[in-house]
Amino acid sequence: MRKPRDIDAELKALQEKAKQLKVQRTLQLGELVEVTGADTLSIEALAGVLLAAVEQADGKPEAVARWTERGTAFFQVGAKKGGRKGTGNDQNGSAGA
Repeated sequence: MRKPRDIDAELKALQEKAKQLKVQRTLQLGELVEVTGADTLSIEALAGVLLAAVEQADGKPEAVARWTERGTAFFQVGAKKGGRKGTGNDQNGSAGA
């Protein structure tokens, strides 16, 4: 006969893993803010930009597509060079688009 599974221990391990992943995600978001240069904005301005982006994402899927293209290019080119390429405001993905 097989040994019964310790469901409580498995659940606790999964909860700990979820907690670690949440911490890792938070750290990565902070790193993203820094590498894009958004850390030069005030907290209020950064919050406003993010709120505007979330509002636009609901009604303008084409804006999200442009932002995604721009973000992909940033990680493929800009981040490799250590610079902030592609972070200027233009028609291809600024928060006001």
